[in-house]
Amino acid sequence: MVSQEPFEIIYDSETFQHIVAIDRKYHSLICSTIEEQLSYEPEEETRNRKPLLQPSEIGATWELRFGPNNRFRVFYRTDLSNKTVYIRAIATKLGNKLFIGTEEFNL
Repeated sequence: MVSQEPFEIIYDSETFQHIVAIDRKYHSLICSTIEEQLSYEPEEETRNRKPLLQPSEIGATWELRFGPNNRFRVFYRTDLSNKTVYIRAIATKLGNKLFIGTEEFNL
């Protein structure tokens, strides 16, 4: 059986500011979920991983939801030819509001 080569995951420089705004106890969950969910099939649609209906202002084309009550969102785009996933934003959804870092954001 041939093992599949994983995708390289590249974080946008601003994502580090996004994660600092999230409670520290969730940092390992966020990092491990990104690695687990996006390393091999980042464009495989699942219940919590979906393409965005239209590209966002931040250049993301996909959304990953996870965490308690699906409160966390990772917005990303892929480059299949180079097997690369670009993480554009890490967000928290509270009720009907989406926060990227400390700013409320509309997608």
